Amino acid sequence: MYKREDYEAAAHVITERCGGERQIALVLGSGMGRLFEEVSAVLPYSEIPHFPQPTAPAHRGELLATDKAFIMCGRFHRYEGYTPEELTFYVRALRLAGVRKLVLTNAAGAVSPALRPGDIALISDHINLSGENPLIGRNDESFGERFFDMSEAYSPKLRRKAEECAKRLGTELKRGVYFYMSGPSYETPAEVRAIAALGGDLVGMSTVFECIAARHCGMEVLGISCVTNMACGVGGAAVSADDVEKTAGESGERLRCLLTEIIKSI
Repeated sequence: MYKREDYEAAAHVITERCGGERQIALVLGSGMGRLFEEVSAVLPYSEIPHFPQPTAPAHRGELLATDKAFIMCGRFHRYEGYTPEELTFYVRALRLAGVRKLVLTNAAGAVSPALRPGDIALISDHINLSGENPLIGRNDESFGERFFDMSEAYSPKLRRKAEECAKRLGTELKRGVYFYMSGPSYETPAEVRAIAALGGDLVGMSTVFECIAARHCGMEVLGISCVTNMACGVGGAAVSADDVEKTAGESGERLRCLLTEIIKSI
């Protein structure tokens, strides 16, 4: 297990190399790594103590800094072999680097027929039936209490801000409940039917553990999905990683404008 000093060591390098603390951090999902290029600092994950290295395609493995935010270009997933504690290490490091608001983006499959590829959707809540949690084990009271409330896992205040930003930009913003699956295989049609029956609108392989870790240490969380495909059995076509990345790229400019506006407003 990580110790407090491990997170502190990572936070020290981040703030030193990026010119100080930031209150906002943005995590870019699959296919979104090139959305922000005009930055004040670029810090490879390999140069941050204890940071894992992303192995998923299109996850660059760099922490960028703008005047208002840290931007994570590349995240870590359970299917890469990282434990929930390892893949959320960065959340606590960023908390010690001053972050109070965490914006999590991802590429997601549409379970609800009200969603279509190319849509941008706010995450209103999530479902985690994996049996895993990043906080299993010894609790570090310096970050948060062992048992804590998750009734507002995704901040209603930040969601309202995002909706206001989307309205100003003329961008349609859907919403839905995100269902976590570990991957790396995509879901079967039977699994997708089960997800729908349980109340899931979106399905993906990230975000949930990060949200839990962030809420534990007092961060506000905003979740945004870029709908890249219809889930297996919903749209009729087979799902491929190339299609996911392609659709994320095509939605990139709309998403970049929305994220830029959100960061300005919060």
